[in-house]
Amino acid sequence: MILKKIFLLFVVFLLFPGLAIYGRQSKIVLSCDKTNDLYTIIKNNNLPYSRYASPEEALKNTREGDILLILADNYPTEQIKINEELYRKIEKKNINAFIEYPSCIPQVHFKKIQKTKKERVVITTNSFSGIDSLSILASNGLHYIDIQTGIDNPYVVAAQVAGFDTAIYGLPEKTVPLLFKLKNSNIIVATTGFSNFVSGRYAPQKEWGIFWKRILEDMGAGNKISSLKWKPEISVTYEKNEKLPDNFQRKSISNGINWYRNAKMLVADSFADSLQQLINTGTERIKWNKDIPLGDGSKGSLECIFSEINEKGSQPIGIIVRGDCVSETAMAFATSGSVLHDKESYRIAQNLIDFYLFHSIASKNEYGDPLHGAYGLIPWGVSNPNWYKASYGDDNARFIISSLITSAILKTDRWDEKLMRSLLALLRTTGKSGFRGDRIDLQDFDKNGWDYYFRRDIINLSPHFESYLWACFLWAYNQTGDNMFLERAEKGIGTLMENYPDKLKWTNGLAQEKARMLLPLSWLVQVKDTPENRTMLRTVVNDILKLQDKSGAIREELGRIDMGRYPPPRSNEAYGTNEASLIANNGDPVSDLLYTTNFAFLGLHEASYILKDPKIKKSVDLLAEFLCRIQVKSDKHPEINGGWMRAFDYEKFEHWGSNADAGWGAWVIESGWTQGWITTILSLRELNTSVWNLTENSHINKYYTHLQKEMLNLK
Repeated sequence: MILKKIFLLFVVFLLFPGLAIYGRQSKIVLSCDKTNDLYTIIKNNNLPYSRYASPEEALKNTREGDILLILADNYPTEQIKINEELYRKIEKKNINAFIEYPSCIPQVHFKKIQKTKKERVVITTNSFSGIDSLSILASNGLHYIDIQTGIDNPYVVAAQVAGFDTAIYGLPEKTVPLLFKLKNSNIIVATTGFSNFVSGRYAPQKEWGIFWKRILEDMGAGNKISSLKWKPEISVTYEKNEKLPDNFQRKSISNGINWYRNAKMLVADSFADSLQQLINTGTERIKWNKDIPLGDGSKGSLECIFSEINEKGSQPIGIIVRGDCVSETAMAFATSGSVLHDKESYRIAQNLIDFYLFHSIASKNEYGDPLHGAYGLIPWGVSNPNWYKASYGDDNARFIISSLITSAILKTDRWDEKLMRSLLALLRTTGKSGFRGDRIDLQDFDKNGWDYYFRRDIINLSPHFESYLWACFLWAYNQTGDNMFLERAEKGIGTLMENYPDKLKWTNGLAQEKARMLLPLSWLVQVKDTPENRTMLRTVVNDILKLQDKSGAIREELGRIDMGRYPPPRSNEAYGTNEASLIANNGDPVSDLLYTTNFAFLGLHEASYILKDPKIKKSVDLLAEFLCRIQVKSDKHPEINGGWMRAFDYEKFEHWGSNADAGWGAWVIESGWTQGWITTILSLRELNTSVWNLTENSHINKYYTHLQKEMLNLK
């Protein structure tokens, strides 16, 4: 019997020698620094390993049946220095090896290192069980060896592809091999750096775990490897099913307002001139670093942390100073200051709006000239002529609403005259049917004056550009009693709702257009509470609630493609060439916190106060919890810690989406549109008030009579 067992073991070892060796002493042998991400994970997951400082030393200590990993510690600045002799030694030892970012690849010619611009990582095999072929992954700051030799059947490529998490149009003709096996060899070569996937914040996290698990298993680790686990460098604040602490909302507000400081959004006096010089040379983003001085609001605030992530996991600062973001940042400081009893935040809030309305060029030149058509309007930005010349009605409206909220919290009327003038400036540039159009530039006023826009009759079925003007007009009507504010708002809203939703012109998605209508419809009921107006409001509320997931997330939704200004790319070639949606098709489980969820949060909050419907309140509560859960948490990256990124996949429960937008991609944190409004509505929830109730006791109407005569002197 004993002899039979010995014979059977002998047969198994003869047929599967690697299994015998692995079972007794096989291990993963690494050539890398002790800080390497993959090495750290292998060690922490209790896999058998040994580590050496050089490829030669690692190979010397590798035995048959072991797995050799030669990893690029200094990616992307330095390739692993190896020669063809090392490859021959590996082959002679008959071991499975993985080599990344090498300086030499036998029989493969390459020129130089390239950095991707629009290419994404695409899996091209079904060998990665758990990751389908044509799945899209993100390898941030992707650099690769520019191979000139054809590679047959690569496992992974870089390619410009459209899609949410799958290359929906297949692969383009041009692809770059990133991972492949050498011919007649046990050596796998990566032409880029894959092992820094934690510090580089590669995504999605689950898929990268599967990627490495399958590679290690296929190289000889067998079934020894369970799911690899590691602590990501960024995460959500609370997991999907984690019990929230009693004060979670207040903590989120505190983290949200501290993001502005951590991200260096407040321009310091000592740094303002340097930033302007950079902008004058065409630079609109700079690398974040901890030594950038922090201001007090008196020189304004910056736009965003851009979506671009480098190989170290860092994101740059967008340094344009734009009006809406300045006012929305002030609003966030004011409202959070009230919740957190922080007088310093009050001072910053006042300084910010003082800067834009009193000290910057925003109220000067054409915008400060009573004889010019742009008089009283608020320019898009003050950083360069391209921003200064533009007057978006929507941006003006959000500047006004944000400033009104700030005024109410600070109990000041210091900006009332400027804001009343801006309200009238918007009114006199809005056509007789209640639509203003997307934007009007200074040269347009030079040609047409303001009364051309007041008298024209246009229809622009775009809530993104029109709806918050109507909200401002309804608020102004409530303050002044001027029927023209009410009439133009009612006409615009009425026409739009007659065409709702199928004929709406949507910007990045139809969901955002629905979300934008919540605020003006709520305020229409405030000033004119009729069954018809309540029905319109409930219609849109119900449409938004249909998009709400059980997690609280608001799902993105596309309308008819021919009605979209910035639809998902319709081909691989179109990816990354324009603004775009975060999804490829309806059903992709993504929330957009730049264009939809943020404004749905504001709109539902206001609707819940006027309709007093428990179902709506429950929806807002659930959305607030969702937003507090997904707030970014990162000890390693202060520039994003406490922020809300644009994209969030509520099934993966990870910051993920199609990064097709060429301007404001999936991982952007916008200081005004996103961070400003989410922090503010969370704060108003703590203060138990709505925007309408907070601001309705304004004394702005004291400036109405003389400004109305000055600005609407119709002939």
